[in-house]
Amino acid sequence: MLKQTVNLLLLIMISSYSFASESLYQTLYFGGDIITMDGDEPAYVEAVIERDGKIIYVGDKAGAVNNFAGKTIEVNLEGKTMLPGFLDPHGHFMSALMMVNQVNVASPPVGTVKNIPQMIEKLKAYQKEKNIPKGGWIVGWGYDQDLLDEQRHITKKDLDAAFPDNKVLIVHVSMHGAVLNSKALEWANIDKNTRTPAGGIIARMPGSTEPAGLLMEMAYLPVMEKLPQPDDEEMLELMKPAQMMYTREGYTQAIEGFTHFKDLNFLMKAAAQGKNFIDIIALPSFTEMDKWLNKPEYKFGEYHNKFKIQACKITLDGSPQGKTALVSKPYLTGGPAGEKDWKGNASITQEQLDGLTKKLFDNHIPIQIHANGDGAIDMMIKTVEHAGITAKDDRRTLIVHSQFQRPEHLPKYVELGLLPSYFTLHTFFWGDVHIKNIGKEAAFFISPMKAAKEAGLITSNHSDFNVTPLNPFFMMWTAMARESRSGVIIGPDQRVDAYTALQALTTGPAYQFFEENRKGKIKVGMLADFVIIEKNPLKQAVSDIKNNEVVQTIKEGKTVYSKKEDNSKKKLAGAERDSHGCIGSAGYSWCAKTNQCERPWELTKIRGFENSQSAFNSYCK
Repeated sequence: MLKQTVNLLLLIMISSYSFASESLYQTLYFGGDIITMDGDEPAYVEAVIERDGKIIYVGDKAGAVNNFAGKTIEVNLEGKTMLPGFLDPHGHFMSALMMVNQVNVASPPVGTVKNIPQMIEKLKAYQKEKNIPKGGWIVGWGYDQDLLDEQRHITKKDLDAAFPDNKVLIVHVSMHGAVLNSKALEWANIDKNTRTPAGGIIARMPGSTEPAGLLMEMAYLPVMEKLPQPDDEEMLELMKPAQMMYTREGYTQAIEGFTHFKDLNFLMKAAAQGKNFIDIIALPSFTEMDKWLNKPEYKFGEYHNKFKIQACKITLDGSPQGKTALVSKPYLTGGPAGEKDWKGNASITQEQLDGLTKKLFDNHIPIQIHANGDGAIDMMIKTVEHAGITAKDDRRTLIVHSQFQRPEHLPKYVELGLLPSYFTLHTFFWGDVHIKNIGKEAAFFISPMKAAKEAGLITSNHSDFNVTPLNPFFMMWTAMARESRSGVIIGPDQRVDAYTALQALTTGPAYQFFEENRKGKIKVGMLADFVIIEKNPLKQAVSDIKNNEVVQTIKEGKTVYSKKEDNSKKKLAGAERDSHGCIGSAGYSWCAKTNQCERPWELTKIRGFENSQSAFNSYCK
């Protein structure tokens, strides 16, 4: 009996030790510039320790080594720089899924199209490559009429001559409109008798009511919602490559910035099946509020398998480059379809906006509102004042884009608790266009990040992907240089320093999404979300920042992107792989801890093991 008791106690002790030792696995990062982003000024530390997806130590290396026992993976940064993972404050994650079945017809530097014939050839090549049959869809993205040699919108006649038997739709770079050929217009039930809806634009052929092909805003929205898309199974398979678009750029968070109800349900399904390896945040569309408001299955503000529903998204006006943003003074170049004294338009009336915001505020649902023009910003300020909401209520109402602000808007933002998510990439991509369309004074105050910071506002900066590329370093450069395609400095007094530009990609988005105590900093207790980059942007010349590169992206302690691994996979793309996608002939094995293929002898050294193979087996299995 005594022997049995001793054996039982021994078994309990061994089990307890195994459990305890499992929880003591940790990763130590050192050997490079580690910028914590904790505070108003740059702060560096020598070492960081991660355990179970959280940060458990931030400080000097001696303290890390001496005070934390257990098996430790040592990651020597070898002079590289580590930051909190970049946070996407606004973009369109579902676009990453849809782009797989679309063709890039953007102009340089995003694409190669410089004129209408080149665009036609690009569409033809795509049709041939994908073997699209008669009657099938050909969809392009990134179209920008201002960058074409012809300096005009493409029309259905241009497209009909090349594609008489296919439905063609070219999404405008603003994502607020598209050009359709005759077959696509027929599918959409738009003809000469179709009335232009309130808040929408249907361009007409000269001297007639015949649609020319261009649809924008509320005329385009119903068409976009009806477009065919892959089924759920195919979409689920696309979740990984879509997220990899973000992790390659150092992001550990993606936003679906105007989530249609069907997409909301799909993203919930994907999360339930464990498809997310970065955080994905949805903003359900105001146009379908009746389908999700006060429904228990659509809970706001809670993560489930790295998915969260955050706020209702209201689109109040259009795009500056599309000339559908609502401005207080007429565009100098007229409207997108040749309208005179054109100020753009709002998608809804002030009365409708007041009703929407009251209902959302009453239900304590955060609001994120698309407002580009100063006229739309005026409407939003008025509606928040009407609702009686101020900064002390801490609603963190986000004004997405907030482009053509006037200086007097900033104190109102402070008073009412409105937060701007800026889009400084516009200074490069469309700075010259904005000067032409709205004049130098207004264009130079676009995305006034410096003035906003001086006013005490917490800002973020976004790409509006896929309107512009996700590249965070190019985004930083545009916030710091504000240089247009032609070399004009678009508002020299609004240029910011590198630390401010980094805050707009880390701490700013975290605060705006009520996650300042969860992510955006390297601080004890927060998520171990990191990005390791080649150079320290705080020590680079402004002109060099846009050429920086991501080396590794880490989400809650797991590597979700490795430049080295990515390059190896590209070189060995044709090699035979196992069920995990690992290339056995190259010595790769699947590591559950890092959630990717690793070479055992290259896995970072683990203290306490005799060799790398045993370290790999003990750590990864």
